[in-house]
Parts: sequence; structure tokens; C-alpha cells
Amino acid sequence: MGINHWPEGERPREKLLTLGAQALSDAELLAIFLRVGVKGRSAVDLARDLLSRFGGLRPLLEANQSAFCQAHGLGAAKFAQLQATLELSRRHLAAQLARGNALTSPALVRHYLRSQLRHLGHEEFAVLFLDTQHRIIRYEALFRGTLDSASVYPRDVAKRALELNAGAVILAHNHPSGVAEPSDADRRITERLSQALGLFDVRVLDHFVVGDADVISFAERGWL
Repeated sequence: MGINHWPEGERPREKLLTLGAQALSDAELLAIFLRVGVKGRSAVDLARDLLSRFGGLRPLLEANQSAFCQAHGLGAAKFAQLQATLELSRRHLAAQLARGNALTSPALVRHYLRSQLRHLGHEEFAVLFLDTQHRIIRYEALFRGTLDSASVYPRDVAKRALELNAGAVILAHNHPSGVAEPSDADRRITERLSQALGLFDVRVLDHFVVGDADVISFAERGWL
């Protein structure tokens, strides 16, 4: 039976408008995104099938185009729509950060960095450049690949900070293994960057390591 024949209070779209998006299950939210089902399956049925196929919402949202489009009921148009939706979410988080002091919104900073880095299959080192009042100037990914003391160049980070007239920075990188625990190399990189940027009166406020479930802060551990 199609969703149109369901009781109004059980239809995902009407339920969202009445109770708010947080009241919906993953399958119901995905059904709204899908809009329609396939022959013999409602949009909610199809959503449940897809969540089962991919192993949950996150693997579905992070699937590459080839894997995504192979699933029944999906295709290139849906993939493009999903990527646009995810990018809108990231830009919304960035806009929220830009309106205020980054240090007064640590949870928002964590959420934003997780949205930028957690899904990547490679290591990426990024910097949030801040003004002297710790408001966001720009987020930039500067280095990619296996990170060690030889692959992250303090002079390049310092040069970019000066170009943007930054007064402080927040460093961030991900661990594709999913384990956020910082390595000795992570600590050495942070120390070298702090020393180099300090020569230009640019403070390193924190370094976040993004894992699968956790985001670890160097500042919270007393390492900065």
C-alpha cells in the first residue's frame, strides 16, 4: 500500500511538519529524500531496504557514486541531489561558526570538523584560520596523504596565515582507521607548527583529531 493511503499522522512528510524532523526515524527521513518508492515498495520500504543494504545511514550517505547508483531505486540524479544536500549542511555549519567566536562554540567546531573530515578515506590536514577575536576567516585543507613530520610544512601554514591576516588557528586532521587517539607524530607536528606560527604571533588554539566516533582535542588534554 502506498504512503498516500497511510493514516495522515503516519506519513513521514506530515509527521515531520507536525512533530519536527527529530521525531522521524532514519528510514522515514530517507523516504522524504527519495520521495517515491519502486513497484511494490513504498518510499519507506525502499528506504529500509537501502539502509539494510549499505549497513546504516552513514555508509549510505558516504557511498561513492558507483556504489550508490548500483542500488535499486537510486541513480545519478539522486546521487547529485544527496551531494548537494550534504554540502548545504556543511555550509550551514560553516555559516553558524562564522557568526560567532569559535572558542565559545566547541561543540559546533567539533561538529563542523567531523562533517568535513570523518568520511574521507585518506588522511587530510586542515586549518581553521581565525581573526584576532577568534572568528572564522576560512577553513582550508592544506595537506593530503600519510601525515608525518616530513609531509606537513610549517612554512606553508605560516604563509597562508599571514596571507589571510589570521591571529590564531585551529588545526585538524582525520584518522581513516577510525581511531582518533593522537600519535606521537601528531604531537610532533603540532609542536613544530606552534613554534613556527608563534614567530608571527599566530596562536595555535587547538588541534583536533577526527576519528570514527570521537574527536579528540589537544587543548583539552593539556597539550597546548
